[in-house]
Amino acid sequence: MPTFFPRPGRRRALQASAAGIVAFGLLLWWLLPLGEDPPSGTITFSTGTRAGVYHQYGKLLQQEFHQDMPELRVRLTTSAGSQENVRRVATGEADFTITAADAVETYELSDDNPGATRLRGVARLYDDYVQLVVARDSPVRSVADLKGRRVSTGPPGSGVRLIADRVLKAAGIDPGKDITASSDGIDVGPEGLKEGRIDAFFWSGGLPTQGLQKLTSSFAFRFVPIGADLVAKLHEQGGATRYYRSTNMPESAYRGLQNGAAVPTIAVSNLLMTRTDVDPRLTEWITRTVIKSRDRIGSTVHSAQLVDLRTAIYTDPLALHEGARRYYRSVKP
Repeated sequence: MPTFFPRPGRRRALQASAAGIVAFGLLLWWLLPLGEDPPSGTITFSTGTRAGVYHQYGKLLQQEFHQDMPELRVRLTTSAGSQENVRRVATGEADFTITAADAVETYELSDDNPGATRLRGVARLYDDYVQLVVARDSPVRSVADLKGRRVSTGPPGSGVRLIADRVLKAAGIDPGKDITASSDGIDVGPEGLKEGRIDAFFWSGGLPTQGLQKLTSSFAFRFVPIGADLVAKLHEQGGATRYYRSTNMPESAYRGLQNGAAVPTIAVSNLLMTRTDVDPRLTEWITRTVIKSRDRIGSTVHSAQLVDLRTAIYTDPLALHEGARRYYRSVKP
């Protein structure tokens, strides 16, 4: 039987086609493990307030999870924020959540908090920025100027309440005595400032935050700087304050508002977290979807663009969940 040798041009085409198939196979393996059925069942994902980044990000992740794991039902629940999210996962009320690193550390350092030792990290996501908001014509120019004024420090159980109280104390203000405190969150705080019911409100979230973006079209406001000197005093409180770092809110965060100027403030990293008893195979799939969906989600939620495979493994103060570790090992160069 004669042997068939393809012409040189056709041989190169066949080689290129074979290389393309191999490349596609490798990509498919990275996205969805070959020969493995996606996890199924039901999980609860705790997000945050409806006007905040946690909830917006969670809703888009829910869609991505459905694409990769069609038989997995992801139930989203809103919350006050980071502190409540940590408690929910620790006690089994939720299976996954997004929370700030300082809220995790605070929970772990507190006495008699159930389930603290079962908490595990899945991925470091993006940073929250502390945003202290006042009317543009407000006389408040520093945190110390808040003394004697009506200030929203965020709902109980929120991450912003945790940070706001610490920032006020660092500035020499007793949150229980020296201000008229309220619990407005990002869902109602902007309206309270606009109506004159409060003089200022704290918010801690990714940039930009939907609730503040909406306010820019109907009310003139600005951000009060939180300088490095105040952050240094904040660190003197010890404990979870080590997760706060001095930074600048970039001038591009809220276009048309900051007039090209960066604002000194505080940043703290956000973590995707779960518990030790959550199935490692499920957690591996969850981790994969979070990493690979970054660009699609980032086109809507800017903060998601900052999710990076190279830094996602750094989930301090939490040890990595076994399933997340499996994923990171599988994609290690």
